[in-house]
Amino acid sequence: MLVLFETAAGYAIFKVLNEKKLQEVDSLWKEFETPEKEGKETASLVFCFSTASTALVEGKLSKNLKKILKKIVAKDAHEQLAVADAKLGGVIKDKLNLSCIHSPMVTELMRGIRSQIEGLITGLPSREMAAMCLGLAHSLSRYKLKFSPDKVDTMIVQAISLLDDLDKELNNYIMRCREWYGWHFPELGKIITDNLTYCKCVRKVGDRRNFASSDVSDILPEEIEEDVKAAAEISMGTEVSEEDINNIIHLCDQVIEISEYRTQLYDYLKNRMMAIAPNLTVMVGELVGARLIAHAGSLLNLAKHPASTVQILGAEKALFRALKTKRDTPKFGLIYHASLVGQTTAKNKGKISRMLAAKTALTIRYDALGEDTSAEMGAENRLKVETRLRHLEERGIRRISGTGKALARTDKYQNKR
Repeated sequence: MLVLFETAAGYAIFKVLNEKKLQEVDSLWKEFETPEKEGKETASLVFCFSTASTALVEGKLSKNLKKILKKIVAKDAHEQLAVADAKLGGVIKDKLNLSCIHSPMVTELMRGIRSQIEGLITGLPSREMAAMCLGLAHSLSRYKLKFSPDKVDTMIVQAISLLDDLDKELNNYIMRCREWYGWHFPELGKIITDNLTYCKCVRKVGDRRNFASSDVSDILPEEIEEDVKAAAEISMGTEVSEEDINNIIHLCDQVIEISEYRTQLYDYLKNRMMAIAPNLTVMVGELVGARLIAHAGSLLNLAKHPASTVQILGAEKALFRALKTKRDTPKFGLIYHASLVGQTTAKNKGKISRMLAAKTALTIRYDALGEDTSAEMGAENRLKVETRLRHLEERGIRRISGTGKALARTDKYQNKR
């Protein structure tokens, strides 16, 4: 029997001289207590760093390994080849017609060879082997990072996290701006309710005394502009210095810049979600879909969750608190912010969230594991949920207008006529 052993330096092929010892798997480790106990014959050692990481991840057959195995087939075609990776063994069997085996006995044999690798492979110091192991580890990490199927999800996770952080910062900045400028012109905050418009107006005008001579028609409607100018003349605010106004204007610049970047980031997230998870985006929207992916860690991890977990994802604290106190468990988590749950009545929110979670779980698996990139499945499932929502709403109206028995009597009377 031949053994294909994979090391950080490359591939080593050993020949087992006494195959009878392999029959006792449990006591096989005793044969490897010292290197002298195991008879060995090193047939070949191939150095191939780049293909080693590929073979470890995907079980591919490299050119160097194929060349060496062809020589072995020519010499010992009758021998079996023991391999640690069943997938690699299948590739070798298909391409070279060489009988490969993978069993618990082979795993134990590989473990024994690995424990005595320094004695079995001569001319390879332990220091060099350690350096090669480190190089292979780095190569494997780079390979996994480069070809990871989840790497695109990372962009969504980071984008939605940044979007939430920007929202928090914007709220803090806008509150500070309104409070700061409110000392000078408190009436403006009541007239202009939109935060971005407020900051643009303050940045353009500055001191409230400039409102009378300033034209803010490009920012405010005509009616509101007149109200602002009238309020500026009779304002109860305190006087502030020019340095104070400059600092407030600088804060307004920051708010406007962050708002513009947030709009750009939202568009980027929307396009990313439509490219990676189009059906999930159609079902619950890009923000809720991105938050579900971020909470699970990746789209593939989210696809592994059942519908019941998707329904309460994000409400873990409430769930465990309810289980601990033996109260009712939550009916929804992050999925509560989906438009379909938001537009239904409080009575039917639980039913709709359960059905929406079931359909969402299907669309997640379709996006994560399917090859089709269209959003038809998501649109069909959303239509089913909307139909169910209308049915529940209509049934509620019907119960208010009359009982079921009264409706049944009316139908019966009409049929008799």
